[in-house]
Amino acid sequence: MADLTIPNIIRKRKSIRRFEPSDLPITELDSVREKTTRLTPLYPTIRYTVDIVRTTKGIFHVKAPYYLIFRSETAPGYLENIGFIGQQMDLFLSGTGLGSCWLGMAKPEKNEADALPFVISMAFGKPAEPLYRPLADFKRKPLAEISEGDDKRLESARLAPSGMNAQNWYFIAEAGSIHCYRLTASPPLRAMKDRMACIDMGIALCHIAAETDGFTYTKAERPRERDRYEYMGTVQ
Repeated sequence: MADLTIPNIIRKRKSIRRFEPSDLPITELDSVREKTTRLTPLYPTIRYTVDIVRTTKGIFHVKAPYYLIFRSETAPGYLENIGFIGQQMDLFLSGTGLGSCWLGMAKPEKNEADALPFVISMAFGKPAEPLYRPLADFKRKPLAEISEGDDKRLESARLAPSGMNAQNWYFIAEAGSIHCYRLTASPPLRAMKDRMACIDMGIALCHIAAETDGFTYTKAERPRERDRYEYMGTVQ
């Protein structure tokens, strides 16, 4: 899945929270819609949908002219899968001059009876603030806090967005592989935090995949245990 242009976007993208209210040109909106049909899933067998809507509801709402609604069947790995494909959209939008922002609490105005379960949404549109930032402006944990081992792809994972900028992940790089873990949340709100941490892992994996030729993600038979962290999988 490696893409020579995406690492440059990773190192300057930011979450946009102020948007111009104007509509996008039809050709530009069609380009976004077309991109939703050619995403690379982390788990190809999991059914999902991505729709464009004009309104959402919920707390911590960001006012934008458009929103992406991510839905998925509930299956093992579906949250990481949505994070993985959703971040492809985030990077695509940033690369085409549009702003975007993951919305953990915003939901569609209504649910269709035959639709897959809603997972998460993303605001997008023409930015009303600077689209990019210098690398020095990223507020992220140092690599030593979230990883061990030497692999240049870890920096791309470090720069990935996460819910509340928590970065509840840990990576162990060895022999060309990256073993991925997420912090197990403590009460209160454990279920919500664990849910977001799984989506965040998919987002970070998307950044790793952008710099990995022949990207594969599998489960190790005997993963190394790490206190308070759950093993998620290994990038080969």
